[in-house]
Amino acid sequence: MSDATFKDGREAPLNLGAEDGEDLKIISTLVQDAVFPITEMSWRPGARRFALLLNRFRWEDRAAADKRGRGYERVQSLLVIDSVLGVASQGIDRSDTDTVLSLLSVTFEPDTDGAGQLLLTLAGDGAIRLTVEAVDVTLKDVTRPYLAPSRQAPHHSD
Repeated sequence: MSDATFKDGREAPLNLGAEDGEDLKIISTLVQDAVFPITEMSWRPGARRFALLLNRFRWEDRAAADKRGRGYERVQSLLVIDSVLGVASQGIDRSDTDTVLSLLSVTFEPDTDGAGQLLLTLAGDGAIRLTVEAVDVTLKDVTRPYLAPSRQAPHHSD
């Protein structure tokens, strides 16, 4: 029997779901400081689905990276919101296809019977507001982690 290798101990890709505001807080923490080109937003009204392809900082790996003294990692992830009835945005110029946006948080403002507004707050005073029938959000890693180009953790002004 052989010893486990470092590779064997790596975390599996994330595949999480949120069905209420509390679940959403976990996903919001994991997508904090994710970046994405404006062209990687998709709204399919017929399917009632809004999706973002994000380059997400691997917050769940930060302590291990610190401990091992290696670079921080990012990973491409899909953030998918289902049961979407409408989408509105502010502070975003959809015609500027070179724009890269930074996601700060995802929050839920309930109305009645589980419906409400999902707010994706962006750096620079931008926001995307989704009117939803219910919280139905998934976050799924779709690539292997890669070293963050800056090799730094995002800085916060908490």
